Parts: sequence; structure tokens; C-alpha cells
Amino acid sequence: MSRGYCSVSLDLDNLWSYMKTHGDPGWEARPTYLPKFIPRALDALARRGITITFFIVGLDAERPENADALRSIVQAGHEVGNHSHEHEPWLHTYEPSALEAEIRTAEEAIHSATGQRPMGFRGPGFSWSPTLLGVLAGRAYLYDASTFPSFLGPLARQYYFRTAKLSAEDRRQREMLFGSVREGLRPNQPYYWQLPDGHKLLEIPVTTMPYLKAPFHLSYLLFLARYSEKAMEAYLKLAIGLCRFADVEPSFLLHPLDLLGAEDAPELRFFPGMDIGREKKARLFDRALAILGDHFELVRMSTHARSILSRHGLSSHVPVLAS
Repeated sequence: MSRGYCSVSLDLDNLWSYMKTHGDPGWEARPTYLPKFIPRALDALARRGITITFFIVGLDAERPENADALRSIVQAGHEVGNHSHEHEPWLHTYEPSALEAEIRTAEEAIHSATGQRPMGFRGPGFSWSPTLLGVLAGRAYLYDASTFPSFLGPLARQYYFRTAKLSAEDRRQREMLFGSVREGLRPNQPYYWQLPDGHKLLEIPVTTMPYLKAPFHLSYLLFLARYSEKAMEAYLKLAIGLCRFADVEPSFLLHPLDLLGAEDAPELRFFPGMDIGREKKARLFDRALAILGDHFELVRMSTHARSILSRHGLSSHVPVLAS
């Protein structure tokens, strides 16, 4: 059996975006850890000899204090994707004109900051809508990567509401955050979105375990490693085994908090896994990518997307939000 591809991407969520979503004061000043985090991430990826896709938030790309770090991503051979401008996980509630402006403004800011135009998109908090897909297709994006086929969205939302400092209005705005149980019924394999105007757009889901639809991106693995590193490795190897059996080439997701400890961002101590120190996280980060690399060729999202598009027989789905 051939190794196949595993695309690796990192959602470059910043300190202020976590604080904003959590309802914490002070986010308006846009505090950042990107100048600290990005060199650490580039070093960790260089040790493994891989290049990946960084999904960047437009507002971060506009700020001078992030400029050198963001430019270094492309200089190191990685590629960039669009992660929206405002990083609001309720993006699916935007009106069409606001969605168009959100994607265009982020795209222009990312291009200006890095010298590279994003060709893929991932919604913050896996937020998407049929209107959004139409905007992406109209702007000639190669792929979307916003769906997360898991049954655990409502549990994640309950944890979020329990820890966040939100008004009643904020809670109403976020009432479908992370999706419904029905998100777990969506395909794990890449597919085409068939849009009303006749256009098609490739969707590459964030891969969950085939059949079980349990998440296995690195944040979940680190949470498991708090109790047992052997259990973390066994869980990841089970996920890989199921992907191989089901002929799924995974799309593996990373976040900044996979390498940052509470000592780096004390404001985010509420986040699961932030009680693990950064040195241990770096070791587990390396171990997880090593295990994946034993079974798949680790590539950027665009490489994976073009390989998928060269094949025949992809299924098509009409975009309908689960409720």
C-alpha cells in the first residue's frame, strides 16, 4: 500500500482572538504572541523537514508588530491560507456583503504581509455557510477546509459557555458555535460542494477518525497526554489505522497552543491542555508528526488539494447547514 498524503495545517489563532471569543477584557488592544510563537513553530517544523499551511487572520496581517514573523513563514517555504479577517466563529451569521468584505479584506492583508495570495480558506471555529462557499468560488479559491465531521460540537459548545464570560446577547449570537451533532454525518473524505450557480468547490474536511468521527488533531492528543503519553500514541495510531483501512488521506490540524505553555500566555490558562509546559508540548508535537510521517507523506494543503483534484470519482454535496 502506498504511503499517500497527509496535509498538515496550522490555524494561526492569536491571543486576542481567544480572549475575544472567551469574552475577556483587553482583547481590543490585539495582544499578540505571534512574534514569539512563529519562530518556535518554524524551528519545530524544520526539525521534521516538512512544510505546511498556515491559516492567517487578516487583522494580524495588518499589524506591524507581526510583520517580520508572518513574512518568515513564506521565507521558510511554508504557504499561507485565509482564516478570515476578524476571526469570529459566528461567521456563518454574516450577511452576504459582509462575508464578501471579510474574505477580500483578509486576503489582501495576508497577501500584502507575506507576498503570497492565499488559495485556501478555513473558517474560525469551523464556521462556514453556503454564502461563504459562493464567495470563495467566486474569488477562485482552490479549496475550503472549514468542515469538521464530528459529533462532539455540542459538548465543545457547552464547555465554552461554561467557561466564557458572555452576555445573553453574546450567547444567542454563538448558539450554533461548533455546529450540531449532525456535523458528524458529514463526509470525512474530500468532496465537491455543488453550488447553486453551477460552480464547484473542493472541500477538504479536518479529518476525524473514520467510522467513530472522534477528533484526533493535536489539541485533542495533548489533552489525552495529560493522563498518559502511551494512551496518546495509541489513540493516534488507532486513528491512522482507521484512515488507512477506510482509504482516507488525513488533513491534520495544529494550533498555536499546541506549542505554547501557560508561561507563554497566562491569559489562556482556562484552555484545555494549557497546564502542560512548552518543553513537553514541543516533544509531543514532534512525536505526533513523526508517527504521522511514518505512514503518510506530510504535505501542504495545496499539494493535497491538487492531488485530490487530479482524481476522478469525487462525490458532490449541496451545502446545507446542519441544525
